[in-house]
Amino acid sequence: MSRVTPQIIARMKETGHPIVSATAYDYTFSQLVDRAGIDLILVGDSLGMVIQGHDTTLPVTLDQMIYHTSAVVRGARRAMVVCDFPFGVCQSAKEVVLAAAIRIFKESHCDGVKIEGGESVAETIRHLTRQGIPVMGHVGLTPQSVKAFGGFKVQGREESAARQILADALAVEAAGAFVIVLEGIPSDLAGRITEKLTIPTIGIGAGGACDGQVLVLYDLLGLYGDVTPKFVKRYVEGAETVGSALEEYAQEVREGRFPGPEHGFS
Repeated sequence: MSRVTPQIIARMKETGHPIVSATAYDYTFSQLVDRAGIDLILVGDSLGMVIQGHDTTLPVTLDQMIYHTSAVVRGARRAMVVCDFPFGVCQSAKEVVLAAAIRIFKESHCDGVKIEGGESVAETIRHLTRQGIPVMGHVGLTPQSVKAFGGFKVQGREESAARQILADALAVEAAGAFVIVLEGIPSDLAGRITEKLTIPTIGIGAGGACDGQVLVLYDLLGLYGDVTPKFVKRYVEGAETVGSALEEYAQEVREGRFPGPEHGFS
């Protein structure tokens, strides 16, 4: 089974075939996501929140991203795997960013990297793409800028802010990105951007006009947090299912019902 490539992602926009993306952070979930036919797996720095328990994505390191991406690549046979650049990498010189990208590719064997930001990182994206490195862009609500935004807030509601997000998206496209994530922006703005760009858009909290959608795996499985963002649909209440299984296991051990004869060796 051949792996999804940037060229395949581009053709999906041309043919009107929706792009399906989800995050994953380990081998086991990567296998499940891949078998479900997901087109693109994003190893997001969201792992800082759903895996590590931080309030933001900012503490995640490059070594941690490489570690998790390596595990995901081993579990995915068809889906394209993209690794997030963690906070602090793209704020460095272009040569430092390139060196980090080379490490990611050599050590994790992924298929692309994701960079948050627009006009401010366009030259960095151009520097990477000229070296043959596929780059996914990310504009709108960029979680690595959460301190500047004053929290996880919808971006682009004012016309001036909307114009800047459009300019950011156009700059990312011009720099050579093969796809761009639009996060936390009004649906009509996402639609305008999607119409103007020749590269595909993948939305998260950006409405249905994008060329594809991405969700954090732990959100769509109902495994993370007590608060569900408005844009998330929980397809299963995973925390309740897993919690019930663990409670049943604990009860059976305490009552001497597990392990039974069928679970032992002779």
